[in-house]
Amino acid sequence: MKNWLIFISVFMVSLSLVISILVLWKAEAPFHSIEEKAEQLALDAKALAIVSESYTYNGKHSYVTVFGVDEYGDKKAVFVPTNLKADSIKEVFLKDGITEKQALSVLKNEGNVQNVLSIKLGYEEPGAVWEITYLNNNDKLNYVYIMFKDGDWWKRITNL
Repeated sequence: MKNWLIFISVFMVSLSLVISILVLWKAEAPFHSIEEKAEQLALDAKALAIVSESYTYNGKHSYVTVFGVDEYGDKKAVFVPTNLKADSIKEVFLKDGITEKQALSVLKNEGNVQNVLSIKLGYEEPGAVWEITYLNNNDKLNYVYIMFKDGDWWKRITNL
């Protein structure tokens, strides 16, 4: 009887683990698919010659931010809309704005930052922005948007 209980317990835990992994894998598939298509569109539109990284950015409009190097060797970020329209692609040269570390420095100068959860480069109405998600000292969720071109604050959503 004891062996049956152990077997059933191990089986249920294993089954739960396998189902969880499958659900997570299936949930990630649409993001992976749209990122691959956006990378290919950035290459086909000659915005980039080599792609190094990409991720989805959701703001007022959704974009896939694709990082890479153009044909002249300049590092760029290309913002491909998720509707994959080539005429709506936006781009910035990384040398023309602040880096991720500089954006974090601007945020940390404000103080009250306990844990940075994520930082993404995205595209909004005024242009390219760094979106930083963090927890403050009171464990409250905060979003701040820092302009890529000059490091000025654009928008803050605090204490969620």
